[in-house]
Amino acid sequence: MLALPGGHLEMYESWSDCAVREVEEETALSILRPSCRMVHITDDPMRLEGKHYLTIFMAAEVTEGRNLEPKNMEPDKCKGWSSYSWKELKNILKKEEEEACDSDVKLFGPLKKLRKYIFFLEN
Repeated sequence: MLALPGGHLEMYESWSDCAVREVEEETALSILRPSCRMVHITDDPMRLEGKHYLTIFMAAEVTEGRNLEPKNMEPDKCKGWSSYSWKELKNILKKEEEEACDSDVKLFGPLKKLRKYIFFLEN
């Protein structure tokens, strides 16, 4: 399952502070707090879990001069970190849809919605 670093907001935590904290906890990357910005929100009811989430996608820059490669800080939850272009994500999504979810690589639901939205904007 391909996903981005993320988690739940702590009580009274800003979206930017949450993004900085989650990226640091999960990847050991330091991001520039002033560069954090919201880029998209998806509406994600998850019936099997009995939960309804709003997923807030944030973008930011990694602090220069420090480690620029993500580390897997939560190996019990994550197999590792890799980079994918929007085109590669589009191809993964297409393959997933063609194979009726039998694909080896799948996008996390909110990431799938984000990719479909970006695809919509590209066309």
